[in-house]
Amino acid sequence: MALILGVDPGSRITGYGLIECVGRKQTYIGSGCIRTQSDELPLRLQQIYAGLTEIIKQYQPEQFAIERVFMAKNADSALKLGQARGAAIVAATCANLPVAEYSATQIKSAVVGTGRAQKAQVQHMITQLLKLPAAPQADAADALAVAMCHYHTCQSLVALGGRANTRTYGRYK
Repeated sequence: MALILGVDPGSRITGYGLIECVGRKQTYIGSGCIRTQSDELPLRLQQIYAGLTEIIKQYQPEQFAIERVFMAKNADSALKLGQARGAAIVAATCANLPVAEYSATQIKSAVVGTGRAQKAQVQHMITQLLKLPAAPQADAADALAVAMCHYHTCQSLVALGGRANTRTYGRYK
């Protein structure tokens, strides 16, 4: 495989994580959070797009994976999350990266072993699996989990010779 950029979208904080995968080995490359500074949603979306565009230029990942929108109790929050996801996906497609989407349950199952895992469990497992000296920020850990889920799904697909329950979109021009 190669270098994977995972994204945990949010309208205020968008986590990102990069892992390099060679064979069965996964190596931590970097992670962090894009913290938007505006109260206006259009400016926050621009900051997400610009931040991810810069990360893509700097690291040149070959794969992009993002968490799918889930239904929230607050419709306004769900809409803002969907718009943040859109800004992130546009950054990836403008860089001609294939986009893969995974549900929160798929991501947690791939990393922790249960789809109902708590954020602290995801942080702990990411720290252990990637042999990090300290736990990354929660949103960055979630983004690394997205990248690891993508890697595990791709490995499973190769082994099965088929397609799993994920949406992957090809390269865009």
